[in-house]
Amino acid sequence: MLKILLMTLFLIPVILFEGWAKVILGILMICMYWWMGGVSMSNLFFFDMSFNTVSYVLVLLLVWLLSLMLMSSYKLEHTFMNSVFLFTLFLLLLFLELSFLVSDYLFFYVMFESSLIPTYLLILGWGYQPERLQASLYFLFYTLIASLPLLICFFIMGSDLGTLNMCYMGFYSYLTNSLFYGVLMLAFLVKMPMYFFHLWLPKAHVEAPIAGSMILAGILLKLGGYGLMRVLCVNLSEAITWAPLVISISMVGALLTSFICLCQSDIKSLIAYSSVAHMGLVLGGVYSLYFWGWNGALIMMVAHGLASSGMFCLANMSYERVGSRSLLLTRGLLSLFPSLTIWWFLLSSVNMAAPPSLNLFGEISLINSLASWSVWVMILVSFVSFFAAAYSLYLYSSSQHGSSVNSVISSNPPSLRELLLSLLHWFPLNLLILLNWDWV
Repeated sequence: MLKILLMTLFLIPVILFEGWAKVILGILMICMYWWMGGVSMSNLFFFDMSFNTVSYVLVLLLVWLLSLMLMSSYKLEHTFMNSVFLFTLFLLLLFLELSFLVSDYLFFYVMFESSLIPTYLLILGWGYQPERLQASLYFLFYTLIASLPLLICFFIMGSDLGTLNMCYMGFYSYLTNSLFYGVLMLAFLVKMPMYFFHLWLPKAHVEAPIAGSMILAGILLKLGGYGLMRVLCVNLSEAITWAPLVISISMVGALLTSFICLCQSDIKSLIAYSSVAHMGLVLGGVYSLYFWGWNGALIMMVAHGLASSGMFCLANMSYERVGSRSLLLTRGLLSLFPSLTIWWFLLSSVNMAAPPSLNLFGEISLINSLASWSVWVMILVSFVSFFAAAYSLYLYSSSQHGSSVNSVISSNPPSLRELLLSLLHWFPLNLLILLNWDWV
């Protein structure tokens, strides 16, 4: 949509503003974007713009999270790197919007890869530890190496069919084989990430600043799911062939990462591994190829984007007061900061899909689709759901109960900005389930 892109370009002068003006302008942009949801589609000069339900919902999530990223990065914004940081976020917003809105596979690939550059700069430039160089390289090369074969596949498809428009890819189904189709999916399986390709995610989350963790968990993982939804339509018969392997690995991987979560002592690492488990459920729902599965995958992507982003914000608030992300030192916060504890409880409940959260609706849809695909998968799904509650309670009880460290007693109480940030993560998760879901 040309209107959305022009509205994004007009955000460039926002870099010059200070304080809450950036956040207010971002919220105004969200309101305008929501209002334009029913506006007719348009073309932008040399490439077609696509505007469907999935892209609309994910771009709305992107703009909402970007406003919250500005609120969470309050300390970074008041340094000499203020303008560079904001410009990096603006480039990331522009590239991700174009990734969700274009209908040409080649341009989608270019924007898909361009979003790596601002994310790489966020991790490398504003990360916390010296290991951020290794983490950013892991993130960059995992995605690049897996996506280069995808570019070759797009060139082959374009030369054979004469177009790379997503609307015409159904005509290419007779030319694809299993190996070609597997290479076509690989880049998006790494981006989600699927188990076995997930090693870059915990490293990137642990070393990234709070804005980097929010955009990684909130949007960049969903870019893989969106790409899979686009690529699966090329040849549904091959998707059915690959489904048993992908669903089996994703379900077993979700169970194994749930066990890993219960062994973690680093808060951000625990939340990062829980993202792998949730994305395993999304991957299973997409490859079930049922309507329930695709709806549940979209709902779970939105719910997980808000829930995991909010938990990373709470982890950052605790880190600023304790000076450590270790659960051995971050304990007893209930007696010191009860206003933060209530948000830890609410977001941990959302993370375990407690009612009336959006995660519950997404999990019910995914469980229905996976049970229809195979009854035996329900054994793994039931264990994944149980351990999701187990590691969420483990995180909450370990960080909030017990005797607090003496150095935390003199730290500042939570500010209005931090409490509002937690509210803006939690409120949509419990509001959206009350809306009419006919548009999903």
